[in-house]
Amino acid sequence: MSSNPRVRKIADRIQVIVAEMLERRIKDPRLGFVTVTDVRLTGDTQQATIFYTVLGEDAQQASTAAALESAKGLIRSEVGKQLGMRHVPSLTFVADALPEEARHLDEVLARAKAADDEVAARRGSSYAGEADPYKKPRVDEDEPADADDAEE
Repeated sequence: MSSNPRVRKIADRIQVIVAEMLERRIKDPRLGFVTVTDVRLTGDTQQATIFYTVLGEDAQQASTAAALESAKGLIRSEVGKQLGMRHVPSLTFVADALPEEARHLDEVLARAKAADDEVAARRGSSYAGEADPYKKPRVDEDEPADADDAEE
């Protein structure tokens, strides 16, 4: 993805246009509950990759992918009309793997927490170090706490 602000604005606009199209104009019964999560546009604005998630089972995701593929031409023509660009980017729909990765990461963290709890329960251990781990200024026991008070 380019760091060009113009490319980012076009990508954001494409995301809005595609989301509105899926919500209002595409009436395919195979289309499930789709959320457009991100749009990545090449620096020359010739190719747009649209990431989406679908709520449902694998069969619902497969039918939604087929519906998006069949509606790609209609969506691309609407993107071209609303953007008013000379060259309309080609669209590629990709199922976003972020929810599955997040679910896997949550499972790994839950297993790690369970293992930590098991180890802590096995031996009544506590954290290493002192109760108050922050450094404090040294105070000599021979000197008074405040040198200004001792002079007066």
